[in-house]
Amino acid sequence: MTDEQMVAGCLKGEPIAQKALYKAYARKMMSICMRYANGREQAQDILQDGFVKVFQKMDHFRADGPLGGWIARTMVNTALDHIRRNKPYDHSLDLTEAEHLHAEDEQVVSSMSTVELMELIQALPPGYRTVFNLFAIEGYPHKEIAEMLGVSENTSKSQFMKARAYLRKLLPKEAADIYGDGKEG
Repeated sequence: MTDEQMVAGCLKGEPIAQKALYKAYARKMMSICMRYANGREQAQDILQDGFVKVFQKMDHFRADGPLGGWIARTMVNTALDHIRRNKPYDHSLDLTEAEHLHAEDEQVVSSMSTVELMELIQALPPGYRTVFNLFAIEGYPHKEIAEMLGVSENTSKSQFMKARAYLRKLLPKEAADIYGDGKEG
């Protein structure tokens, strides 16, 4: 079934089209949900809520871009709704406390598998993880992230910088070798 056929069927409320759409996009959307969730169970809840929204709001899809992109944006927004309900932004962080990353970070990260990267991202505290995903992976500017999350732009920047510093501490041994552990050998 093509995207156009699935959309047309979903607009008519046809279960076959809905099932086809779910099968076509669920795996990719679950990976998006996992980036924002605290675990698989929460990601599954986000995925389910997201697809409910997709089916309810299919009439909002304008076909001016790919269907997968529209569904992905719906999943991100659903994940943000879940996060806002849990309020991981109750505190503001001082931007000056954030550590700076070195260029070697990108080299280490690029050598890691997707599974390893997902595990690192999952290890981030919810506030850090959300901003990291929105900025580094989804590509939103800090100003827009701040508006989406109801925080200041500086809080968004600080959360991102803290996330990067936190990730650096979690990087595997290869990263520790690049950065050094501070001991003379």
